[in-house]
Amino acid sequence: MKQVKIASIGSYVPPKIMTNDDLSKLVDTNDEWITTRTGIKERRISEGENTSDLGAKAAIKALEKASLTPEEIDLIVVATSSPDALSPSTAVYIQSKIGAFNAACFDISAACSGFIYALNVAAQFIKTGQSKKALVVGAEVLSKVTDWTDRNTCVLFGDGAGAAVLMPSEEKGIASIFNGADGRKTEFLTLGCVPVKNPLVKPEKLEDFKISMDGREVFRFASGIILEAIDKVLKDTGYSLDDVKYIVPHQANYRIIEFAAKKLGAANDKFYVNLQNYGNTSAASIPIALDEMVEKGLLQKGDKIILVAFGAGFTWSVALVEWSF
Repeated sequence: MKQVKIASIGSYVPPKIMTNDDLSKLVDTNDEWITTRTGIKERRISEGENTSDLGAKAAIKALEKASLTPEEIDLIVVATSSPDALSPSTAVYIQSKIGAFNAACFDISAACSGFIYALNVAAQFIKTGQSKKALVVGAEVLSKVTDWTDRNTCVLFGDGAGAAVLMPSEEKGIASIFNGADGRKTEFLTLGCVPVKNPLVKPEKLEDFKISMDGREVFRFASGIILEAIDKVLKDTGYSLDDVKYIVPHQANYRIIEFAAKKLGAANDKFYVNLQNYGNTSAASIPIALDEMVEKGLLQKGDKIILVAFGAGFTWSVALVEWSF
């Protein structure tokens, strides 16, 4: 069975920056309150671009870095919780915008774990020979589903997109990857959708299509599952934590990352963190971080890194990757 590598990475965030001070004009909050509890200082907010717009711009950058044309892509998998529409998929909108008309297209929904879930799905297509060159996109416009009157959630989220090109490889590439979920905890982090409403049913209330979260339960789940996921992928590959150059976590809350580093006995700087600049961009957070790391020259060919995420569902995902470029 073929090996699969990440051949390139790209990202895009809207130009508009919303700082903590800007938020303090909307809700009862301040920079110190937000920074102390989350580590977030600012986030990017769309001024009209939709999820497929962000995803298409990230995809174009990833294709350019891989020296590929859109026509060479035969699969597009998009991870998002904030699609352009329930149907058709955000993936087909991205296909249209970049001209990748030879690609099969679909979305997946795994919340903040979505990018690694999508990596796993696309990798299986390549391993079985169904696909040769796949585009994996994590894209979110969470500002359109954020409750801007709720100071406990509106301070957390931002908009952005990241994309990766996957290709077959003679090298190890994606050395190990796992996805998981615990559906018993669905109520702790939700985003409403269309209720059952028809001539036979009148819903008790209409959903408001906004993110709702129990922060304590999310922290409890995330701080535990990060450790379990990292342990699982290390055991599967036979590597130790010392072999890993960076852990790239979902960028949700600095206190979760700090807790994980302490429990692992790892230095905080082993975890790459950029949430102070972007907030929680859900499925986009890991590819945005990876692209930033490449731009900073932090990743070299052969470096071993762990990608780990958690999200609504509750879902979780982890991958150990040997960097290929």
